[in-house]
Amino acid sequence: MVRSGTLILNVAARLLLPLQLLFSLFLLLRGHDEPGGGFIAGLVAAGGFALYLFAYGRRAMHAMLKVSPRDLVGMGLLLGVVSTLPAWWHGDPFFTAQWWTIPIIGFKASTPLIFDIGVYLVVLGSVLTAITALVKTDHEDDAREVPWSR
Repeated sequence: MVRSGTLILNVAARLLLPLQLLFSLFLLLRGHDEPGGGFIAGLVAAGGFALYLFAYGRRAMHAMLKVSPRDLVGMGLLLGVVSTLPAWWHGDPFFTAQWWTIPIIGFKASTPLIFDIGVYLVVLGSVLTAITALVKTDHEDDAREVPWSR
């Protein structure tokens, strides 16, 4: 995909991407007490990367991500499976939440948070894979420039 050439879109993409990623992190961490969680946080982050993709193209987004969106899906699925293991190690039923307090900062880590991070990565990777596939079909010539788009 060729750069859009519009100054407003380029500046908006540069300014909004960090804000959207920060807001998605907020939604991810707040998800168990109030509305939010991994799914909506992943959509917000994917929206920011999609805006950047439309402004600067696939090569620029690949240079920023440094990882294939398909790898994000795999890592998310792995985290989802890993979040079930601590309950089994304690002899509890499948998907029973386990909580740990990190003493230095007072943060409560949990298996539901690990699962939500997995959902976040799956949604982010899935949406980015779909969007880059659509851009690829629109501009077949650009497919040789991004290694993970094959």
